[in-house]
Amino acid sequence: MRKKMKKIISNSTHASVKREMAKPRMAKSARIAERNLDSARISEQPSVTMPGTVDKIIPSLRPNQPGKAHIALDGADRRYRNLRIENTLIDENGDDRRLEKGARVEVTVTADPDTSTAITNKSSRPTQRERAGLDFRRPNS
Repeated sequence: MRKKMKKIISNSTHASVKREMAKPRMAKSARIAERNLDSARISEQPSVTMPGTVDKIIPSLRPNQPGKAHIALDGADRRYRNLRIENTLIDENGDDRRLEKGARVEVTVTADPDTSTAITNKSSRPTQRERAGLDFRRPNS
């Protein structure tokens, strides 16, 4: 029974692996170049969105200036949880809007792709081969 199960498991291959194996092999730089040439692809800037709540509205000292909205972010570190922004927003119709106390908001931070770096899966600790100086792979350039 056990040998039969082992054979069934070894013979089965996931559909996603089969699809990936059907594609021709390409270097990472070729994949990036192909992705950049695809006109249908919309490139997005790296971003993160965090939920928050408007804690208080701070009125302006001058009547011709907008007040401030004090926003507490839910997913941020304790020190960096509070933001203050001008309490003047524009909706999709171009009308001016203001936040109210207790309103749920989403704060999105975007970065320029040139100023952000990709996260790699390689651990920071060197492998045994690298420590011994036996790693013959080319360095990434």
